[in-house]
Amino acid sequence: MGIFFSGRELIEIAIGIEGNGAIFYNALAGSTKNPEAKGTYVYLADQEKQHAAIFEKMLSMVSAYKPPETYTEQYNLYLKALIDSLIFTDDKVTLEMAHKVKNDTEAVQIGMQAEKDSILFYTEVRELVRPADRKVVKKIIDEEKSHLRQLTVIKTGLRESMEANVQ
Repeated sequence: MGIFFSGRELIEIAIGIEGNGAIFYNALAGSTKNPEAKGTYVYLADQEKQHAAIFEKMLSMVSAYKPPETYTEQYNLYLKALIDSLIFTDDKVTLEMAHKVKNDTEAVQIGMQAEKDSILFYTEVRELVRPADRKVVKKIIDEEKSHLRQLTVIKTGLRESMEANVQ
């Protein structure tokens, strides 16, 4: 028997991911000395909170919703593996991870991986929520992609700054 996720369960998972992302970015903002990185971390933490609020609103609409089709055991196992591999699934682990970060470059790399994981997860979730909610999930995917681009710019800036300091 496969593992079945209701739309409600998936949205609750998404709320947890976004909340833990906010915890991570807030911890990074509090620990960095780089003003550009700090500003971006604060912005990203705020975005994660906004995403969680969007998903909270969606919860009331999916309580009675059941997907119209049965997903195969293989697909359900894939989805479970995807959820289990997400970086921001546990708030304590997320906070601990943020405190163990050695430098901004490592922090940005972790953030980039989390954004990539989120994009993949939400791409899958989009097909499992009500058609009316798919536009909202698509918007969040677009915002996560924007976060990834922002982190890439910071990573490039950090690398260039390190190279300039070496010379």
